[in-house]
Parts: sequence; C-alpha cells; structure tokens
Amino acid sequence: MYLIGDIGNTEIKIFLVNDRYIKTKKILLKTNYISKIYMNKNLKFLKNKKIKFALFSSVVPYAYKKLKNFFKEKYNISCTELKNNNFSKLVKLKVNRSQVGSDRIANAISVIDNRNNYIIVDFGTATTFDVIIKNTYYGGVIAPGISLSLSTLIKKASLIPLINLSKISKVVGTNTNHAVKSGFYWGYLGLIDNIILMIKKQTKKSFILIFTGGLSYMFNNLKKNKPIIKKDLTIDGLLKVTKIIK
Repeated sequence: MYLIGDIGNTEIKIFLVNDRYIKTKKILLKTNYISKIYMNKNLKFLKNKKIKFALFSSVVPYAYKKLKNFFKEKYNISCTELKNNNFSKLVKLKVNRSQVGSDRIANAISVIDNRNNYIIVDFGTATTFDVIIKNTYYGGVIAPGISLSLSTLIKKASLIPLINLSKISKVVGTNTNHAVKSGFYWGYLGLIDNIILMIKKQTKKSFILIFTGGLSYMFNNLKKNKPIIKKDLTIDGLLKVTKIIK
C-alpha cells in the first residue's frame, strides 16, 4: 500500500492506495490544525497497515515537515515530496521547478497525454491557470482566490455581511448581498474568460479546458469556453508519479 496526499493552504487530502493503484480511503485534515495530537486522532487508520512510502505535493513547508516527521516516528513510513523526485518521463517543465507549486505540477501530470493542449483552472486559495502543451508545462497565471477575496472583503468592510457565494442571474444587485454575489460571480466569470482568451492569443493554440477545486462548479457555464470538471486532479497526478517511483 501507498499514501498520497496534497497539502494545501486550507486543507490536506490524504488517500490510501492499494497495490493496484486504486484509492481505497480518503482523509481530510485542516492545515492550520496540524499537531501530534490532531494527527494521532485523525490518522488512526494507518495502524497495522503496511505502507511502502508516502508521496505528497505541498505548498505549505511547515505542514509537510510535521507530517513527514509524524509518519516516520509513529508508523516508520518514509515520505517524499513531489519536487524531490524525477518526473521528467511524465512532464517537461519550461519553468524553474522552484517557481511552480507541486500541486500545479501534479495537476499537469494528471491531464497530460502527449497529444492535446490543456488549460487547468484550479479554484483554491489562489485561482491558478496552468498551460500544458503536448507533454510540456509552459507556465501559468495566479489570480486572487475567490473565497480568500470574499473573506478579506468581509473582514475589511464593516457593513458587508457573511455571504455564501452562488450563481446569480442578474448583474445589478438590489441589496448588499446580491451586489456582492454579482460582483464576485460576474467579475470572476469575466476574469476567467479573459485570461483564457489571452492565453489562446499568446500561444496561438486551442486547448481543452479543465476546472478543479471547490468553486469550479460555479463557473461551468462560461460563454466562450466549456470546461470539464475534475475533482481530485492533484491526487490523480500524484498517483501517476507513484507508479514510476515505486
């Protein structure tokens, strides 16, 4: 068995994978809560499991270090981070690997097929756009995350109430709640469409569009681009890497 996991700024996804590379168990952890007590409580399922190694993508170094030490001390499981492995057989990088997050590399590995071009939009703490042409990761765009932007607005503006974002049909809001929802929904819809358009203009290529992350479902009706929604894109990329470094 193997462990694969994605350590993000908000949450950590960990999957138990069997020798046929099928995900058999999923556990979610809150990144900010990471401690020995918290891990002992939530990772009990590892007891008596024969784990060959654990592979992580991480954009939070301190959380990865805590998990790595915990797995080694508690269960004698060796951990490795994606960027410390050779994945050149799966994807070529046009950028310095130190300048791109492991999650974005894993996303690229997940979709790459050496035939098609892809733009991956990941709706996480940041809204990221990644460009994959054939077997090469070319780089991308980082925009403010939707939930993070809304949270900042609510904290900084005293009269903005707590709001749950959703699709909204009208642009002009008749109250604060609707006005904020409109600004975020139509504003990000325009941002996404425009960035994709500019990527196409710069590269002079066509792309298959992949959306992933928590709020991806809100933007699946782009006027100019029709996306494919994929849930655990980062994990699926790590699964591919696991097969070549086993």
